[in-house]
Amino acid sequence: MTRHFLDLSDAGGNAIAAMLNDAQDRKAARRAWPKGQPDADAPLAGHVLAMVFEKNSTRTRVSFDMAMRQLGGSAIILEAGSTQLGRGETIADTARVLSRMVDAIMLRTDDHAKIEELAAHATVPVINGLTDASHPCQIMADLLTLIEGGKALPGLEVAWLGDGNNVLNSIVEAAGLMKFNVRIGVPEGYDSDPGFIAAARANGATITVTRDPREAAAGADVVVTDTWVSMGQEHVHNKLAAMAPFQVNPALMAAASPGARFLHCLPAHRGEEVTDAVIDGPQSDVWDEAENRIHAQKSVLLWALGKL
Repeated sequence: MTRHFLDLSDAGGNAIAAMLNDAQDRKAARRAWPKGQPDADAPLAGHVLAMVFEKNSTRTRVSFDMAMRQLGGSAIILEAGSTQLGRGETIADTARVLSRMVDAIMLRTDDHAKIEELAAHATVPVINGLTDASHPCQIMADLLTLIEGGKALPGLEVAWLGDGNNVLNSIVEAAGLMKFNVRIGVPEGYDSDPGFIAAARANGATITVTRDPREAAAGADVVVTDTWVSMGQEHVHNKLAAMAPFQVNPALMAAASPGARFLHCLPAHRGEEVTDAVIDGPQSDVWDEAENRIHAQKSVLLWALGKL
């Protein structure tokens, strides 16, 4: 069976734990090395990853490229608009062709149905670099960052402030798999996918939804937010007005536990969802979180290719 990584549940809790352990070990083993130097074992030597982008990217693009370099492999970047996808070739046909040419495919796209179709017709692993429904690679980096900071995942209290988007969906999914809880502070009309919430609750996680940002943040071990307006969204002014009370600022962080950490997947719209005082403050782990995209994705790639 080909191992796809479209959502965290494709791997499951045990595999996620193994990936996180591997990521920690690999990161520690190469400390102070040049960033482009391959790992000592170069486990993906000779392997090639095709990275297909239908949405703009900084962290996903660079982190997957560097992940492959550090694993001893290489990556090919494909912009959808400059490939046959942009001229009407079906996703299924692209999947068949790329499967003959590369060892794995990463897709960053707008519609989750596209990555499901790609995986259905690919004979090599397909990895979700972001869709409108989920962002599992980002959450792998988040979990790695929390563990590095001494946080145990089981029983952790995570507060989410802002939009009920794809990143939140994957956090909720992770809660069910890794046994932590999420308090979601989100305005009316901007809730996350109820399917992810139901699945996490079925797995034993406590998922609470509130319209009160302070209630969401109260006593939290981790406070997480994301941009309020995603690429391509409309009705921006109405959304910004609804989100304003959910800004993560020093007063809101003060409601969390004294040792609470702040995470943001970036890019940040400073002065909107978060203030400078928080993102640049002593509780912020966002720069470690960004770097950890490389280390977490290395282990995702190894898992998907059957080497972990």
